Amino acid sequence: MRIAIAGGTGFVGNALVKKLLEKKHEIFILTRNISHKQHSKNLNYVQWLNDDDSPEDVLESIDVFINLAGESINSGRWTEDRKKRILNSRITATKEVRRIISRLEEKPYTLINASAVGYYGTSQVETFTESSRKSGTDFLAETVRRWEEEAAKAEEFEVRTVFCRFGIILEKNDGALPRMALPFKLFAGGTVGTGSQWVSWIHLDDAVSGILFCIEHEQLQGPVNFTSPYPVTMKEFGQILGEVLNRPHWMPAPGFALKIALGEMSTLVLEGQKVLPEKLQSFGYEFLYPELKAALSDIYK
Repeated sequence: MRIAIAGGTGFVGNALVKKLLEKKHEIFILTRNISHKQHSKNLNYVQWLNDDDSPEDVLESIDVFINLAGESINSGRWTEDRKKRILNSRITATKEVRRIISRLEEKPYTLINASAVGYYGTSQVETFTESSRKSGTDFLAETVRRWEEEAAKAEEFEVRTVFCRFGIILEKNDGALPRMALPFKLFAGGTVGTGSQWVSWIHLDDAVSGILFCIEHEQLQGPVNFTSPYPVTMKEFGQILGEVLNRPHWMPAPGFALKIALGEMSTLVLEGQKVLPEKLQSFGYEFLYPELKAALSDIYK
């Protein structure tokens, strides 16, 4: 297949591109600056989001468009300016994806658009599946809702659209896990906040394999939860992480201290949601790492 990827240089994008190239697909990575980018067999770089860029000129006859673009939500304190950048980066990229699709004479048959379980808001008592219709009201929920609404406009062109609602993606050197593991490596790991908040997680390999699964299963569309079928509480997460790293789990991180240190961003670790991958499982996806201990043991092997 011919596959265009926006956000193909992020940590999910890098892993996805590697897997797609192994399968001999032809990849077009959209980037703001193609200088110093080395084209290779089946790998092409296409400039976008600059004045006068016309990526559609080289994307005719693509089969799948994957949009992973957007500023990271966990790399800095959520000031008002930063929250605007988090939202605007996603809306701007998704609008441009839709504009490109509108200009293509031959439309892709599928748009895979990144999303997040933040759509559901936070809760310690509810269990969320794709059938949970009501979205949350906090910043992340509003961001995801508007992001998905923009991506859904691709359906006007009869393009099957999938929203990959990612949980916390676990990978050794990027994302949230290195920050979560650092206190344990310093022998200062412990329960964060009350410990009863839910962590809906997914191994990076399952995030990538799940995207391929959605591409291959044409009946899948709309929101799809990308989380392990076995979410855990934050206390359980810390205990298992300490066990895998062979470090003690003893020093608590009180919620009020994290709120002072992180501000509104503290909701990422102090609050959570129990999310289940109902759609992936109903279509027969078999998780490579359904259990947290196996996932972390693979990451830190």
